[in-house]
Amino acid sequence: MKQTDIIIIGGGIVGLATAYQFSQDYPRLKITLLEKEPTLATHQTGHNSGVLHTGIYYKPGSLKALNCRQGKTSMEEFCLKEGIDFEICGKVIVAVSENELSALETIYQRGRTNGVLCEMICAEKLHELEPHVAGIKALHVPEAGIVNYGKVCEKFSEHINQQEGNEIICSAKVTAIRQNSKSILVKTEKEEHECRYVVNCGGLYSDKITAMTQNPDSKIVPFRGEYYEVRQEKKHLCRNLIYPVPDPDFPFLGVHFTRMIDGSLECGPNAVLAFAREGYTKSKINLLELAEILSYSGFIKLALKYWRAGAGEMWRSFSKVAFVNALQRLIPEITQEDLVEAPAGIRAQAVLPNGMLVDDFLIQENKNIINVVNAPSPAATSSLNIGKHIVGIVAKRF
Repeated sequence: MKQTDIIIIGGGIVGLATAYQFSQDYPRLKITLLEKEPTLATHQTGHNSGVLHTGIYYKPGSLKALNCRQGKTSMEEFCLKEGIDFEICGKVIVAVSENELSALETIYQRGRTNGVLCEMICAEKLHELEPHVAGIKALHVPEAGIVNYGKVCEKFSEHINQQEGNEIICSAKVTAIRQNSKSILVKTEKEEHECRYVVNCGGLYSDKITAMTQNPDSKIVPFRGEYYEVRQEKKHLCRNLIYPVPDPDFPFLGVHFTRMIDGSLECGPNAVLAFAREGYTKSKINLLELAEILSYSGFIKLALKYWRAGAGEMWRSFSKVAFVNALQRLIPEITQEDLVEAPAGIRAQAVLPNGMLVDDFLIQENKNIINVVNAPSPAATSSLNIGKHIVGIVAKRF
């Protein structure tokens, strides 16, 4: 049996950032990170669009708002120190009709409250920034940026491994956790580990890992987000980041245009129920996981509430014409021929039994086990600050 001080479950960006923060703040502690896949940052992190979010959308005072604002600064400082390319390119949130102006004003006021540098601009100014966009008014957020979070994870893992006693173990799926008065035993498919503290950053399976030691307050429902890449000859249609005004009746941001740090241009995502927790394609189906989701009271209530919007998202998943129609609200010149299918991502979204989406980061504590149950976007931007927050929680138990 292997001995260590802290076990972190999950090798995505939140787990790695947490391990990195422990190694920086408490270098004498031995840290073991367990990742079920053969490589790190395989799932949500590896399919991330790479945006440095500003915190403009989030409820003032929420964990998302606070960690995003502070985490973005920390992420930029880390990238500068480690020589990781990033760019503060700015974004526009575009209103294309009069009935979107009220929601745009609400976002503006939230941004101001959260300390985000932002400005309401007229159509003329918008077209100076993004000449091909259709819009009557927009919110300009100049401090938004782009980065490759995979590169960030590589640097996190390098720093973790540099310290004696630390270990990152891949292909180590956790199968059981037992907590007693003196220690915690964590069993994987290959071996057992004994430690003093456990941090669960299990992403798409965070609720399953939580359930090994306590009842989770929510269940993870996987939503697939599908993307297209814009062909090289049409990349000039979008200079930076172009977002719609989110539908206030639907809890996702809507399809948008994202310039990536490698120079490519992606558009999407939609938001459709995935038929497996790691269902990155329409054909990937896990019958047990799907049955569990469909029979969950929280999902049933959620589906009944958003059935109309959900049906529209599903239609855009199967119809490229419908997907392009949504994009043309922002850039009328975009056509089907301009788009090539790109890899999809999965959002691990916690849903409460009453059908409400967990709209903030959610952390459940159980003695010396800390469960990060819900950490969707902007978790990558916020990861260093989430890690620091978790270190603070555990440090109180030393």
